Amino acid sequence: MSDAAALLRACALPQLEARILLMHVLGWRRTELITRDREALSPDAIARFEALAARRSDGEPIAQLVGKREFFGLEFDVTPDVLIPRPESELLVELALEAIADASSPRVLDLGTGTGAIAISIAHARPEARVWAVDRSRAALDVARGNASRLLDPNRAGGPPSFVESDWTANIDPSLRFEVIVSNPPYIAGDDPHLDQGDLRFEPRGALTDDADGLSAIRRIIESAPFLLANNGALWIEHGYDQAQAVRALLKARGFTDVRSMRDLAGIERCSGGLFTA
Repeated sequence: MSDAAALLRACALPQLEARILLMHVLGWRRTELITRDREALSPDAIARFEALAARRSDGEPIAQLVGKREFFGLEFDVTPDVLIPRPESELLVELALEAIADASSPRVLDLGTGTGAIAISIAHARPEARVWAVDRSRAALDVARGNASRLLDPNRAGGPPSFVESDWTANIDPSLRFEVIVSNPPYIAGDDPHLDQGDLRFEPRGALTDDADGLSAIRRIIESAPFLLANNGALWIEHGYDQAQAVRALLKARGFTDVRSMRDLAGIERCSGGLFTA
C-alpha cells in the first residue's frame, strides 16, 4: 500500500490541486495531510484519487471534481449544470451590499443565479433582506435551492430566497420593486476561442456565452430592469474585461444616472452599474 506523501509525490498535477483531490477522497482536513501523511491508504482510496487526477489532467475543473467551491466565505455545491463561482464575482456582492446599506428590509433580485452564490451571499450578509433568484435552468435552480437550504438560517428575518424559473425578468411579478438588481449574465462572445479552452469546456455554455456579441443578455437586462427598480434603485452587471465602456453607454442610453464601472482585485473593470429614478 502507498501513503499520502508517496501518492502526492508521484502525482503529475500541481501539488495544490493534488492535495485538494486527496483531501476530498480521504475526507481529511489540510492538517491531516501533514499529521497522517505516512498512513497507509486503501487500494480503493488510491484508485479513486488516481481516477480524479486523470480527469483533472484532461481539464475537468477541480470544483466539479470535488463538487464544492468557496465564495464570499461560504462553501457552495457545484455541478456541471452551473457556472463555477469565481472570486471576481465577489465584487458584485460587495456592490449590492453597498447599494442596500441604508435600506431596511431591502429587496434584491439576482438574474441568472446559477449556484445561487451571489444571491445567497447577499442574503447571508443581510439577514433581513428579501431576495429573489432567477434562472432559466431548472437544474441550476435545484442546485441554488440546495445551497440556500444548507447555508442560510431557516429563521432569517427576510425569509428564504424566492427562486424563479424565468428567462431573465419575464416571469417576475411586475408589481415588485427592488432596491438593487444584480446579474452575472453570459457575456463571452460566441466566437471567443476561450470557450474551447480550460475549465470553460466543462461548464454550461448558456451560462458563459450568448452565442452572439457577448452583449445581448446585458442589453435585455438593462432594458427591462427599470420596470422593476424602486425609485433610485441600483443595477449592477458583471461583464467582460473589455466591455465596460459599451455597458456604460447602454446604461446611459436607458436613462441610468451615476453610471460607473468598478475594478476587481486584478484591476480590471469588472462590473458596471447605475441608479434609475422612476
